[in-house]
Amino acid sequence: MWRTRPDSHSVWKIPGVVKRLNRYYQLIHEEKIARYLLTKALPIDIDLQTDLPVLWREHERLASEFSTFIIEYDEGAQANVVPEPVKPSFLDLKIKIADEILKECCFCERQCKKNREAGELGVCKVGKDAIISSAFLHMGEETVLVPSGTIFFSGCTFKCVFCQNYSISQEWRDRQSGKIRDGINRTPQQIALIAGALAREGARNINWVGGDPTSNLHVILHVLQDFDINICQLWNSNMYLSTEGMKLLLEVMDFWLPDLKYANDDFARRMSKIPNYWLVVTRNIKMAHDKGSGEMIVRHLVMPDRIEADTFPILEWCSKSVPKAMVNVMGQYRPMHHVRKNPDKYKDINRGITYKELTLAREKAEELNILWKPVS
Repeated sequence: MWRTRPDSHSVWKIPGVVKRLNRYYQLIHEEKIARYLLTKALPIDIDLQTDLPVLWREHERLASEFSTFIIEYDEGAQANVVPEPVKPSFLDLKIKIADEILKECCFCERQCKKNREAGELGVCKVGKDAIISSAFLHMGEETVLVPSGTIFFSGCTFKCVFCQNYSISQEWRDRQSGKIRDGINRTPQQIALIAGALAREGARNINWVGGDPTSNLHVILHVLQDFDINICQLWNSNMYLSTEGMKLLLEVMDFWLPDLKYANDDFARRMSKIPNYWLVVTRNIKMAHDKGSGEMIVRHLVMPDRIEADTFPILEWCSKSVPKAMVNVMGQYRPMHHVRKNPDKYKDINRGITYKELTLAREKAEELNILWKPVS
């Protein structure tokens, strides 16, 4: 029996929720098959040992084929039956491409181009192997997601000065020695066992999170190769992926939980040490909405004195560009990490948000007909 919150059941009675998350709803009721399992049923027509551009061309062909394949499968008589896997498959192709990218890493838009296969480290400081900080059945996620089988990776592509999880995102590796301070090295096979245990405990989804999961995209694909349980795969991320990273994910993720923090690039650079924030993150969220499963909750963290600069334009963009998405208008901001250590440097964000600020944000979401209440 699920250990869950009452609102995680009653939420499905709210008009619009099932309509927006219809396939996910059917998946958690075992009426549909997780997308990653369907990628295992699509054969490829090339040798996996060929050059990367050839691999990408085959990937493009199969991505187009998959969009038709999943519709036909969902409408078929055996829509709830896991298809027989083939070898080599579309998933095998994704794994091969990811392993090649690892040698000149561009999973995120920082484009470090480090050979992580050989032990080089980029900005995220994540090597070839995955470091898992924790994994547990999370009861604090949005109503439609709990209980959520969260797997937290150490490491992150951002350097947020206010990060509440800085011990696993930024300070998990000792700067001087390079030794791991938070987390344990886990193989894909071990992570698959962890995911299986979470599924058996009653998780509605496997929630890939961190830090940020982007640096471990190759590992996650390998995990899915060793995994065969029909359960939703959820991408919980800052969404600063490269287009290559997004393409590898689009067909395997059933649900998207993206952050959309800033509408102003200068503020994003100051807060998270990240360039071109708006262009990259909105591009990727729209890709997930239009070309992926389309089932998502956009998380927006309301910040002090940023209602007009960030919150309003973000909500307006969500309303126009990803209309199917639900939005969690979050009031959880509090000054942490560098903001707490250097309050004078960050005076403008060295406080929690006010009731008025949160009210203005949620009134704007209501005005734009965004479905936010069930998940905020």
